[in-house]
Amino acid sequence: MRLLLMRHGQTHANVSGELDTAHPGLDLTDLGRAQAVAAAKALADERIDAIYVSSRVRTHQTAAPTAQARGLEPVQLDGLQEIAAGDFEMRNDHDAVAGYIGAVAAWLDGDLDHRMPGGETGEEFLARYDAAVRTIAEAGHEAVLVVSHGAALRTWASTRTAPSPQAPPAHQPLHNTALIVLDGDPRTGWELVSWQGHPVGGDFLEDPTAEDPTGDLDSDGDGEIG
Repeated sequence: MRLLLMRHGQTHANVSGELDTAHPGLDLTDLGRAQAVAAAKALADERIDAIYVSSRVRTHQTAAPTAQARGLEPVQLDGLQEIAAGDFEMRNDHDAVAGYIGAVAAWLDGDLDHRMPGGETGEEFLARYDAAVRTIAEAGHEAVLVVSHGAALRTWASTRTAPSPQAPPAHQPLHNTALIVLDGDPRTGWELVSWQGHPVGGDFLEDPTAEDPTGDLDSDGDGEIG
């Protein structure tokens, strides 16, 4: 099957740089809604049999234009939610952002026992995301759009695809409405088809002034992760 993994559109927390991971989460900005509309147009020629979203409102809002255009009803799967910020929730100070980045970077380096302060370990995150993807695969669709979250998508896709010379490193951008495409299934594994780190609807939908703590990964812990 083909998985089209899209990060949600820009939210007010992305602009302010806050680590917004709890339910229900903040709404999309006007730019985020424009990104969602543009994404639906950009995906017009892609086969999409079903659309899955997390429980966070921003994924529902991002999926809505594509769902309306296809006559599909998005299916909510709780396992697709963002990596919980735990003790760093709704903070945007340097220590909180660096702590969040550091925990996810440790998972990407293979230390899956590391625990996000006040949150989950890498093993726990992968287990619940794997379970959500298995549910999607078992539905029998050939092509599925999953609207999820930056750090979650980066970590799961980087961990669950085989390394290859063509595969971008985990620190590549994954901005709002960026798109990762995978082929495969939970039993045989996943192959990375493409990693488009910028808005699928076009680079003109970027907001270079936004803090966006879940858009890029800085290996020194001073930047951002998505």
